[in-house]
Amino acid sequence: MKTVYDIQQYLKKFGTIIYIGDRIADLELMEAELKELYQSQLIETREFQTALLILRHEIQMEKDKRQSR
Repeated sequence: MKTVYDIQQYLKKFGTIIYIGDRIADLELMEAELKELYQSQLIETREFQTALLILRHEIQMEKDKRQSR
């Protein structure tokens, strides 16, 4: 996994499609869903950590964008 799109495709394998329309809310829901999958032991630690890092970075970039407007 290298992008948010990769994470979306990964979550689709588990039947999860997230789209609210608010980019930050979408990313936070993806993070919550990944945590659920990890706690249920359905995904590996490495995949979870990588996806979390990507999502948190993207969330921070989106927040910085909104603040600079």
